[in-house]
Amino acid sequence: MIHEQSGSGPRIRAVRITPIAIQDPPLLNAAGLHAPFALRTVVELETEDGVIGISEIPGNEATNQALEEASRLVIGKDLYQLNKLQMELEAYFGKDSVTDRGDAPWDQRKLVHVFSALEVACLDCIGKLVNRPVVDLLGGRMRDSVPFAAYLFFKYEGAGGDWGFSKDPGARGWDAARQEAAVDPQGIVNQAIAMCKEYGFQSIKLKGGAFEPELEVACMQALYREFGPAMPLRFDPNAIWKPETGLKYGKVMEPILEYLEDPVRGQENMAWLRGQIKTPLATNMCTTSFDEIPSSIRLGSEDIILSDHHFWGGLRASMELSRVCNVFGRDLSMHSNSHLGISLAAMVHLGAALPRLRYALDTHYPWQSEEIITGGRFAFDNGAVHVPSGPGLGVELDRDSLQTLHQNYLKCGLKKRDDQVEMQKVHPDWTFQKIRW
Repeated sequence: MIHEQSGSGPRIRAVRITPIAIQDPPLLNAAGLHAPFALRTVVELETEDGVIGISEIPGNEATNQALEEASRLVIGKDLYQLNKLQMELEAYFGKDSVTDRGDAPWDQRKLVHVFSALEVACLDCIGKLVNRPVVDLLGGRMRDSVPFAAYLFFKYEGAGGDWGFSKDPGARGWDAARQEAAVDPQGIVNQAIAMCKEYGFQSIKLKGGAFEPELEVACMQALYREFGPAMPLRFDPNAIWKPETGLKYGKVMEPILEYLEDPVRGQENMAWLRGQIKTPLATNMCTTSFDEIPSSIRLGSEDIILSDHHFWGGLRASMELSRVCNVFGRDLSMHSNSHLGISLAAMVHLGAALPRLRYALDTHYPWQSEEIITGGRFAFDNGAVHVPSGPGLGVELDRDSLQTLHQNYLKCGLKKRDDQVEMQKVHPDWTFQKIRW
């Protein structure tokens, strides 16, 4: 039985859900091609006292509808009673299953997205009420800034958004470089040089799974030649390789990789490969929920879990995951998807609170050009982001930008992410395959 609390905190009087679309270049991955716009959803919770907390999650029509349903459960609730809220949402929606995640590189579960959106917004409110940053609500900061890695992609020429496969001739520096095609080793190296010059990243990750393994491994070797052994390198083919392919190219890349992410599909195949090569294996595809932790430990399927507070059920759940990882000898870092400053702020607060952080976090932030927070885009200092100094998340909504990006959403017509459909606009016969090479 759930008892009512004896005290009473501020109650939620309004929930506002705003879907937005942000410009996204034609980036390639194992599931196909990014659309010209990436979908996000911004959630605002307002208390009876007028305090507003905000959050940002990956957007699609089904998640937005679920948020609308959840808002009816949230209105009138005590801001602090997050455990009770989570149980009520689970009773209403049902618990997410492992299969709900889907086979694509991105996570398609419902409840974890809904609760993470509400939890982050609640924590933002609470931080503002007590005049403390979210990192302090997670146990306090272990570091003042959080390192991120350069996140490279194979891509077709084009700026995305209204430009599509065309380029903005007025772009300069990294804004121009991210419009260029990168489908071979030189293109990837050029992309890395431009991104690292702009942001000062101290490690590099390449998203693979788009081309034959020989080409993608050649790109990793080209990066190693360009940047040398002092630059940690990671590679992620999004579980599209067969086990024998993972073994062959895992051995080839042993001398140059910091870690190899999801080379093969499933915990059993990951565990087998982990026993065959020396390179640490990371995942955000084979171990993606607490339900999968027991089999992960039993099999030994990975060395590093790449968490994502949007997919693991929020910031507090990610802190719990950190403790589990520490107990069972796993490292913890973070996965990323196309995002703006609210999500980045939440990632930074979480990254600052983690007791141990050996590996720089992923971020798509360099691939985005727009922003919805006041003061403009976050600054990176040698690849790291300083913890925002204000209470809560330390960022506020730019409402003009929010409305502009909401109009993008209404105009673009996209309702969910589907990289296969986008790829078929270029290659009509192309289909997604869970395992391709």
